[in-house]
Amino acid sequence: MSGAFNSQIRIINSILNIKPDSWRELQAPDFPFVDYEFLSSLEATHCLGERTGWAPVYVTTWNNERLTGALVLFAKDNSYGEFIFDFGWADAAYNAGINYYPKLVSAIPFTPVTGSKFLINFNCGHDEREGIKCALLEASKEIMKSAGMSSVHHLFIPENEMSFFKNQGFFVRNSFQYHWANRNYENFDSFLQRLTGKRRREVVRERSQVAKQGVRIVQLTGEQLTQSHAEIMHSFYQNTMDKKQGFEFLTGDFFKMVFEKMKNKIHLVLAYHNDQPVAGALNFIGKHRLFGRYWGCRADYRALHFEVCYYQGIDYCIERKLPLFEAGAQGEHKFQRGFLPTLTYSAHQIVHPGLGQAITDFVEREKKQLELVFADYDEHSPYQ
Repeated sequence: MSGAFNSQIRIINSILNIKPDSWRELQAPDFPFVDYEFLSSLEATHCLGERTGWAPVYVTTWNNERLTGALVLFAKDNSYGEFIFDFGWADAAYNAGINYYPKLVSAIPFTPVTGSKFLINFNCGHDEREGIKCALLEASKEIMKSAGMSSVHHLFIPENEMSFFKNQGFFVRNSFQYHWANRNYENFDSFLQRLTGKRRREVVRERSQVAKQGVRIVQLTGEQLTQSHAEIMHSFYQNTMDKKQGFEFLTGDFFKMVFEKMKNKIHLVLAYHNDQPVAGALNFIGKHRLFGRYWGCRADYRALHFEVCYYQGIDYCIERKLPLFEAGAQGEHKFQRGFLPTLTYSAHQIVHPGLGQAITDFVEREKKQLELVFADYDEHSPYQ
C-alpha cells in the first residue's frame, strides 16, 4: 500500500455509496457507533438529513479503489443532538453579526460517546496512519473554508488525540460525564463492598424496592432479540421524548434495523410487571466498554430507573469483565451510585479570529471551574 500523501481524497455524502466490506476494513473494535451497520441505519431510516439537520459529509482517502481512511463528519445548521453545548457561542456570534451556521461537526449523531471518528484501514502502517489522519483533517478544514462555514468541531475525542488537534491549531474544551469503572469485581456484592456504608445501603434498598413491587428484570442480547423488542424500545424512547418535550431524532425503523443488524452489539434491559413490559434501557456493547444509550418507561415504579439503567449494566460488565460502563450524558444522581465524574474532550476551530479568541478565553475559564467541581466530587466520593 502506498503512502497516505499519494492517496486520493473523496467527499462522500452518503455512507450507502460505500461498500460495506470496504468500510469494515477500517479499524474501530471498541466503538460500535462507527460501524457501517449503525451509521447506515441512521441514514436509511431518515434520522439524518433535512429532518434533523445532520447532513453526512464523509471525508475519505483511497488508494486506487481501496478505502484507506475515513472521517465521520456532518454539515449542520443547528446545534441539536450534540451534547457539547455551544448554543451560547452561537448567540455570541449572532450578537456580533457573525453567521455561526452552517458549521461542520465530527460526532456520532444524538450519541454522546467518546471514540475516534478517524477510521484507518487496519492494513496501514504507523506512518501511513498518521499521514491519512492529517490528510483527512486538512480536507475537512478545506471544506469548512470553501463552503463559507464558521467552524469545525470534533466532539468526544479520545484523550490521546488531544495533542494531535492542538498541533493542528485547534483548542480543546473539557466537559465531563459519569463513568463506572470495573475494579475486577467478582460480583455485584464485591462492588457494593467498595462503597461507603451510606451509599451501599441506598443501593441495596433500591434494588429491594424494585423486587418488592413485583417487577421482573430480563437482559437480552444476540439471537434473543426480536423485532417486537425493537418496537417496545422505540415506544419507550418516544415516552422519554414526550416527557422531556424533546425532538424524536430516531425513528421506529431505526430501532428495527439496528436490532436486526447489530443484535450481537446490543444489550437490552427490560422490566416486566404482570408480564407486560413497563420499562427498558438500550445499551451498546464495545470490546472493552458498555455504552448506556436510551431509556423509557410506561409507569412510575420506585427506583426502577436506577435498576434498569445502572445496576443491570454494572452486573453485565462484571459478568463479561468489561472494564468500563459509560452510562450517557449528564445525571448527577449517577455519582452516588458509583459512577465517577470523568473528563471528556472536544476540539474546535473557529474561522473568525475575534469570535475564536473570545470562545477560547471562555473555554479556559470553564476549565478552571471544572477543576473546582472535580475537587468537590473528590471530597464526597461514594467509595471508601
